Parts: sequence; C-alpha cells; structure tokens
Amino acid sequence: MQVAQLIKYDAKNPIIKLTTVPAKPVGDHDLLVETKVAAVNPLDNLVAHGDLKLVVPYKLPQTLGNEFVGIVKQTGAAVQKFQPGDRVYARTPLDNMGAFAEEIVINEQAVAKVPDYLTDEEAAAVPLTALTAMQAFDLLDAKAGQTLFISGGSGSFGAMAIPLAVARGLKVITTGSPARKAALLDMGVSQFIDYRTEDYTKLVKDVDLVIDTLGGEEVFKQLGILKQGGRIVSLRAMPNQTFAKRMGLDWGKQILFGLAAAKIERQAKKKQQHYDFVFVTANGPQLAQASEILAQSQVRPALGNRYSLDQVKEAMADVAHSHSRGKVLIKF
Repeated sequence: MQVAQLIKYDAKNPIIKLTTVPAKPVGDHDLLVETKVAAVNPLDNLVAHGDLKLVVPYKLPQTLGNEFVGIVKQTGAAVQKFQPGDRVYARTPLDNMGAFAEEIVINEQAVAKVPDYLTDEEAAAVPLTALTAMQAFDLLDAKAGQTLFISGGSGSFGAMAIPLAVARGLKVITTGSPARKAALLDMGVSQFIDYRTEDYTKLVKDVDLVIDTLGGEEVFKQLGILKQGGRIVSLRAMPNQTFAKRMGLDWGKQILFGLAAAKIERQAKKKQQHYDFVFVTANGPQLAQASEILAQSQVRPALGNRYSLDQVKEAMADVAHSHSRGKVLIKF
C-alpha cells in the first residue's frame, strides 16, 4: 500500500516521501480499515518538525497522519463491535500514527462508528477536535452548572467543543468573530464577546473553568478571569509536570516540563488555581459518546482545501500557513 512517510525531522524542511510498504498483520483486537479521507492538522507539522520528540520519539521512517475516516475491510478474531463494511473514524494512537496511508491497521478501542449525517470529508475533521474537548472536560473535572470560558470559540475547536460543553450542562462564554455570533448563540453559548471590539478581561470574571486555545500571554489574562480555586486547561501553552507524569514520561522529562510551565503555575498558585495541558489521545468509546451528542445538534465542521496522497507536503504547508479556513483534507 502507498503511504506518506517522514524520513527526516527538520524544523523548516522535513523530508517526507510517498512510498510503498507491506500491510501490517491484523491482530485479534484490530481492524483493517481502507482509508477514505485523512485530515491534516498542526499536530502533523509539529511531529515532522521534531517538536514532539520529547513526548513521542518516533523511530523513522514513520507514516504520518493522526485523523481519518474509512471503511472496515477485515476484523480481528476477538472483535465483536465492528464488522466489514462499517464506516469508522479515529484519532490514531500515539504509538500507531499512520492516517496518511491507503490502509491502516488499528486497535478497535481507538475507533468509533461515524454518525450517518456526516459525509466522509466532514467525518475526517471530527475525531481530533472532539476528543480534545472531551479530554479537556475530564481534566477540568467539569460539572453541570459551572461556567466555562473558551477563547476563540468561532474556530474549529469551538465548533466541536461548544455543543459538547452545552450538552454537559456547562454555561459557555466565548470570544469570536462577529460573523459567527448567531451560530454560536444557536449552539447554546451563554455570552458572546466580539474579540475585535471588546476586551474579555473587562467583561468576564470569576469563571469556574477555562479552556485556552491561544497560548502565550493570553494564558495569564485567562488566569485573571478565573475564580479562586478554578481550573484551566491549555491546548497551546507549555506542558507541565502533571502532563508529563500522565503521559508516563521519565523523571528527567517531568522535571523539564515542570520548569517549562513554572511561570504559569506560579501565577496560578496565587489564587489556588489549577493549570494543566491537554495532548489528545485515541479513545474510541469517548469518541462514540461525542458522536451521539454531535449527531443530535447536527454539527458540521468547516472544510478547507483538498489534496491527494502525493500532495501531503503541500497539504501540511497549507496548514502551517493557514491558507484554508477549514480542515485541510487528504482524499484517497
């Protein structure tokens, strides 16, 4: 089968080649899936640039791709919930990345069935974002009735996270583009703030929870609107020691990440706030739960440019330079 493999890490010009490799054996709990569409994410560029070697040190060559939709071709002997012909999607496991391939062998616990209302292209854009939201909620220990601030709610993350948060009983406050105000309010947002004309730090205070999608100095601004003892999870700021322990990283890396996030955690400690970092992992049952909620609200992700498998480098450049407003896709 044809795959797009990372041959050499490089911060500016990673070497990625289209090559042919033999199919992996299908284990008892595995599915062999024919890939229909894969999504391209900033995560793929982080991997190729070597930015994640401390967290996931892949041995090269490594097939790229973290998110896909496809059709089950074969099931392992112990698989009971899936059968050939099922349409499935997933965020690939960290130790089995490889969505930029004509076929993928993946453990059944990583995948979920695709809701009927989604096209293949739309489905490919869902798993990574939906699971990020679900896992952020878990880290926040989010409970019904609490107030949640999400920065940049009009982006692709907000489109998934907001309906999932509302279904969880959270009161959502978000910033965004005025063009998306009506759509966000329809999703159940309790308070919308126009980021172009309004300053959320002056309009919001004492929220229970925050999901940071911006990183940098915005993290400290969001600590300012978080209540005493509140919790914040970041998608973009520095990983911390708690994250390193959760990922099973060695003691040296735990110390390193602890130092990296020390400034944020010192600020949080002043008001007994809790800071954490989320790095999304594969979870089929959790994706299935999110799928049910998204189907009820008929959420459809925004889609960007489409590429073929031999255009993976161009697709990754598209993502790196934000040429597309929606999710960039690889079509098979």
